[in-house]
Amino acid sequence: MNSHVSGEVIVVGGGVIGMSTALTLAERGRRVRLWSRDPVDRTTSAVAGALWWPYRIDPVERVGPWSLRSLRRYEEWARRPDETGVRMVEGVHARTRLADLGGWASEVAGLRDSARGLAARLPLLDMPVHLRWLWDVAERAGVVLETRTVASLDEALVAAPVVVNCTGLGARELVPDPSVRPVRGQLVVVRNPGVRHWYTAADEGAATTTYFFPQPGGLILGGTAQEDDWSLEPDPAVAAAIVRRCAAVRPEIAGARVLGHRVGLRPARPAVRIEREVTGEGRVLVHNYGHGGAGVTVAWGCAREAAELVEGPAGPDA
Repeated sequence: MNSHVSGEVIVVGGGVIGMSTALTLAERGRRVRLWSRDPVDRTTSAVAGALWWPYRIDPVERVGPWSLRSLRRYEEWARRPDETGVRMVEGVHARTRLADLGGWASEVAGLRDSARGLAARLPLLDMPVHLRWLWDVAERAGVVLETRTVASLDEALVAAPVVVNCTGLGARELVPDPSVRPVRGQLVVVRNPGVRHWYTAADEGAATTTYFFPQPGGLILGGTAQEDDWSLEPDPAVAAAIVRRCAAVRPEIAGARVLGHRVGLRPARPAVRIEREVTGEGRVLVHNYGHGGAGVTVAWGCAREAAELVEGPAGPDA
């Protein structure tokens, strides 16, 4: 093995992609430092809904295997929901049928067509709880978290022989990669009026979606998918429209007390980038970014692929 590759690894980016990559590397016996601009509960990942489901992400042929690897982890962790923040919850994807899905769907237990759409029992993650738990697991595995803002990936490459770039939207400036663009998502959190099942009605290219996810801290209502919108301020008119759309499905939502608002910027790209570069000094830079609205869904499959590229060249991206 290359002497550089046997050394320490710095993972840049503290969202679910960075966390899963750091932990995967630590599980493989690597010494890992995680550089995060924000505390784990203030990352974009902390704002996510977050239902396991491939959504607004390419390349299609690789998304299935990535998603299934994550699914197996979440199914295991759902046995300890209070600890991990992961629960298996029933729900319906409206306007979706089994025939619309790729081959990966045959590996998801219980997917079935119903009168309302595609019925399923899927992982639903309470992201603030899950991320805090995940960080505790990473710390026990030896990952060292450093709160640090970088102006260039060269800062990390000077500090370690191997760097994994999991900076999400930040990759637009840090790589730089102008193909990375924000897709703004706005959510409303209301007191749950008794909704036990999740619901989604989302078209891949639409700027508005309709969904609700029952979480321990309230019912999450969504949403939006506004391309190239950088605003992190909740829009009251957008929030009101979200409530109206959700109440059209479940009328009791209309009178639910609003507990809060969330806005996050999904790091969209024409296709996820998982790629290995070797610098002129022989240092290794592995990219793992561009997961759009499906970071939670593909995190562990992508983390494994990125970890394998840390070890050495493999496949078409090497």
